[in-house]
Amino acid sequence: MSEEEVIRRTPSPITVDSLVRELTALGVKAGMTVLVHSSLSSLGWVSGGAPAVILALEEVIRPYGTLVMPTHTGDLSDPSGWENPPVPESWWEEIRSSMPAFDPELTPTRGMGRIPECFRNQKEVLRSDHPQFSFAAWGERGVEILSDHSLDFGLGEESPLARIYDLGGSVLLLGAGHDSNTSLHLSEVRAEYPAKEVLPCSSPVIVEGHRRWKSYREINYDSSDFADIGRDFDSRYKQQVRTGRVGLAECRLFPQRLCVDFGVSWIERRRRGGG
Repeated sequence: MSEEEVIRRTPSPITVDSLVRELTALGVKAGMTVLVHSSLSSLGWVSGGAPAVILALEEVIRPYGTLVMPTHTGDLSDPSGWENPPVPESWWEEIRSSMPAFDPELTPTRGMGRIPECFRNQKEVLRSDHPQFSFAAWGERGVEILSDHSLDFGLGEESPLARIYDLGGSVLLLGAGHDSNTSLHLSEVRAEYPAKEVLPCSSPVIVEGHRRWKSYREINYDSSDFADIGRDFDSRYKQQVRTGRVGLAECRLFPQRLCVDFGVSWIERRRRGGG
């Protein structure tokens, strides 16, 4: 959607102050640990753009809370598996030998949107060091959430997702849908279902100051049914899922642990072909 189209459908500018009021009305509070998935254009025309959204979130959550965003970099992977778009096979070896290693300060996000890309560059924001599935955090529990992010199964038990689960954190879908709900990948890791398999992966990383192409393991993550999981979750837990408008977007706030546990049971039932 073009900026001109966003302006046309926005009755009046959305500001830091209006975002603070609407986030508070939705149930976001000081001291919370909140994992945010966002779509800036869905909010309408925001005066100040992505920085205004980040400042509003931080004003509500406060430094004694913790704000977390995914800062994934799927392009730091073996080119033989690229599909959107693929590259010629004749390029693969040169890409493997030349691709810069993941650097938390330098490497940009891919496909995450403008808000996480802006957030990761903010002073006092930390970023985990997984070459594909990094997260960024600001606030009280940031170090605890981001530390020791395992290279193997980067959305699993030794990931920021699992630490948010342990802390009883919340998920905020800020103009984004459940199809962007990364916490459901933790459900995939924990669930048992026939199509689940472990795949070899590799990425360029820094090891003791030197660039290395490092191999690790992941499961075959599949978000194609996340919208269906989210729809059923919202229906089952109407009291626990807070919904409301932030800017022009219909947004959701809910306990991450509740969603992950629901996702495990849903996946184990439905991906086995059950009803």
